[in-house]
Amino acid sequence: MLVTITTRGDAAPDLSHLLHKHPGRAQSFDLSVGTAHVFYPVDTPDVCSAALLLEVDAIALARSKRYGADAQALSRYVNDRPYASTSMLALAIGQVFRSAMGGRSTSRPERAAAPMDLELALTSVPSEVDEHGVGLASRLFAPLGWDVDETRRPLDDTRPEWGDAATVGLRLRGRVRLSDALRQLTVLLPVLDDAKHYWVGDDEVGMLLRRGEGWLAEHPLRELITTRSLAHQRSLVDDATSRLLGLDGTAGDGGAVDAPVDEASADDDGTSARETPLYRRRAEAVLTALADVQAHTVADVGCGEGALLRHLFADRSFTTIIGTDVAPRELARAERRLRLDDVSDEQRARVRLLQSSVTYSDDRIAGLDAVVLMEVVEHVDPERLPALEASVFLAARPAAVVVTTPNAEHNVRFASLAAGRFRHPDHRFEWTRDEFRAWAQAVGDRHGYAVEHRPVGDDEPEVGPPTQLALFRRHTTSSPTNGSLTTISTTTGGTAA
Repeated sequence: MLVTITTRGDAAPDLSHLLHKHPGRAQSFDLSVGTAHVFYPVDTPDVCSAALLLEVDAIALARSKRYGADAQALSRYVNDRPYASTSMLALAIGQVFRSAMGGRSTSRPERAAAPMDLELALTSVPSEVDEHGVGLASRLFAPLGWDVDETRRPLDDTRPEWGDAATVGLRLRGRVRLSDALRQLTVLLPVLDDAKHYWVGDDEVGMLLRRGEGWLAEHPLRELITTRSLAHQRSLVDDATSRLLGLDGTAGDGGAVDAPVDEASADDDGTSARETPLYRRRAEAVLTALADVQAHTVADVGCGEGALLRHLFADRSFTTIIGTDVAPRELARAERRLRLDDVSDEQRARVRLLQSSVTYSDDRIAGLDAVVLMEVVEHVDPERLPALEASVFLAARPAAVVVTTPNAEHNVRFASLAAGRFRHPDHRFEWTRDEFRAWAQAVGDRHGYAVEHRPVGDDEPEVGPPTQLALFRRHTTSSPTNGSLTTISTTTGGTAA
């Protein structure tokens, strides 16, 4: 799989600065899907072309559990994964050019923020033809302002009766910000072949909205893009659509209100029609726990784009709401989602959005009624868990802590999640029920908290609930111990992509 990024004229000397890759040397990166190589075929004062070549080990893919449980299936060995530019290339672009996708450049900030003349060339891109003979790649990229050229070759030059190949050579030309171009590629490449090589869950909605910001809501093929990006999971598609179109709404004074309950025919985790999807049941469980401890001042640590904050803001019983996240872009999205510019000064004063890390102590969240870590701990490297514990339970020391995290035992109930895989590529681990209980009890004992465990979602006898929740209540007469903080063992049945 090969993608080249070319620019000409006065922008040519800046391309390497924007990509954060030195043009004078080739670099290689080991990824979960193979090895990515970055090099510059052309680097002159007038023309600069950067190439990303993804080298996929077809045998390793065939032997990997993440690509299917049936080791005898012929499709595991005979497929287009080693050469077709699909979700594996999208993942490589997202990881290798992460800083460029974020629009960050300390040496060329003005160039990173402005459109530039770009030419993107990709090999072997799937592009199904509609009834008018127009390829899907053209229908996806042309509405974004790209000049699209699809070159379709015969499947075999010596066998014309076999017809044309299903893939095309794709060339895109346009005046676009580099960060926008890379985000569009990472969203639309998996759409072209209607497949993602990794499991799609709740977190994928937020990623899709972030990468589709500014263009996805108005795209004429929005429904196709969201459906294929979210693996045809109707509840996730409906949630993404409602958030794109602003249908999650606001209540009279700007307090957020919930969108209607999704009515899916069947979710990927086996939930039946008209059942509330898991991500909403999780938020409801957290709100119930906060009500049980009569919390009025709350910090949502690792708040992301504000999925829980909007529920807290809608409830006037929460007088102080703090959202923290390490990423300023997430905090900006949370602010827009809460629509703080449209509410009264009194309402706005209830909310503070702070850049902060869960593994560093922050006095600004100390002494509250409650701290929430909703689907946060599994994103922290295991060796950093003692730092998380110290920052929340020792430094902040709230009256209560609510922690939710996936239950690894329940993963077998997700039909599209291959054995040994985590629910999201950014998860560093996923705990079983026993492992989570052991960690929570040890933390509670060290810092003077009683721990109550609650299921989130259907609690099946064999595998437990899909999400597990621990509610920590601080003993009123206790003080934290001075014992050392140790890392609890984690399930490592898969490697985060």
